[in-house]
Amino acid sequence: MPVGAEAPLAPQAGSASALRVGVLASQGDFAAHAAMLLAIGAQPVEVRTPAEFLQVAALVIPGGESTTISKAIERDRLAEPIRAHVAAGMPILGTCAGMIVCDREHLGLAEIVARRNAFGRQLQSFEADLHVAGLGPDPMRAVFIRAPWVESVGPGVEMLAELEGHPVAVRDGRLLLVAFHPELASDPRLHAMLMAMAEAAPAREKEARR
Repeated sequence: MPVGAEAPLAPQAGSASALRVGVLASQGDFAAHAAMLLAIGAQPVEVRTPAEFLQVAALVIPGGESTTISKAIERDRLAEPIRAHVAAGMPILGTCAGMIVCDREHLGLAEIVARRNAFGRQLQSFEADLHVAGLGPDPMRAVFIRAPWVESVGPGVEMLAELEGHPVAVRDGRLLLVAFHPELASDPRLHAMLMAMAEAAPAREKEARR
């Protein structure tokens, strides 16, 4: 964790009281997200079925291939459970393809439209230091792989970070969406923010997922 960042306060990983955070395991780099969550005290749960949503208080939708992830969500009948998850006040962290999947033209969860491969294809992958609002003064090392950017936003969407004049991190209520891969760096602050958002969700809804 970068110097100056506050370590999240959490129960020991794997303990009965650890916050259960789902990672959509349809496709993409879900294992790296699970490892990062485990390292900061969460209990990661790989989510592949509607029933598994009952176990979690928050959800990560990882990067990967947005069309493949979208088709898997439809195949596994996960679209309505994901929408119900958000409607119940539970937060989502969507990274790279996960940002696209959450936008207005896909699951319709966030009042944004994301542009696929906006920074170029695989050969144009790169890293950059970003100052992300809400994460303290230290920049976050962001890994961009076939990354989107946010092309349009609706009212109430908060811009958290921009690159080359384009939004690459936004928050829309309980949705925390970034164009990069935080799981590929050693900085867990976005995952810790997701956990904090889950802890702030209505207690009744959280308990229903324990």
